[in-house]
Amino acid sequence: MEAPEKTHENLVKETPKLPGTVNWGTATVIGIFAGMLYGGSKEASASVSKDAEVMLKLGSTPDKREQYRMMRDAMEKRFIRVTRGSIVGGVRLGMFTAAFYGLQNLLAEKRGVHDVYNVVGAGSATAATFGLIMPGSLLWRVRNVMLGSVLGAAVCFPLGWLHLKLVEKANEEKLAASSNTMGAKGGVGGAIERLEGQLSK
Repeated sequence: MEAPEKTHENLVKETPKLPGTVNWGTATVIGIFAGMLYGGSKEASASVSKDAEVMLKLGSTPDKREQYRMMRDAMEKRFIRVTRGSIVGGVRLGMFTAAFYGLQNLLAEKRGVHDVYNVVGAGSATAATFGLIMPGSLLWRVRNVMLGSVLGAAVCFPLGWLHLKLVEKANEEKLAASSNTMGAKGGVGGAIERLEGQLSK
């Protein structure tokens, strides 16, 4: 009767999460929404010039039905452009974010430590992969891969270092706060001791 329980406990055992590692799913969702906002706003600002062309055409068209049709077509095209831009932007940034944080967490798990080199390796590999995906000739793609790996490492090193320093600072404050709460007594006895300590100062 006890053997199945032991095997079940062994299957459910989880690996501890290293401090500083980012939740992959949350980061991907944030990346998707940020990409959608960026892509949609970029297309919306680009369509301003096309709206000006439509307004010029409207001024030169005396027929009201034709003006209405032109306005409706312009609004439909603008809506389609903004929607397509937001979807494409969300997919691109979401894929980049998922690949970056997935590689970073994989490197941290395999190496057993979360440091700057995980961030640099993930940034370099992700930028190189996206350089390979970009359209162009084989020579152009090889150039993009090399440039992406160097730029990814150069950008991610200071960002990774800053991120780890912030995590260390947050962990220090968390440990200090938890030690203060563990040391403090609760109830009436703790309140009397704290009051005596303040009065004796």
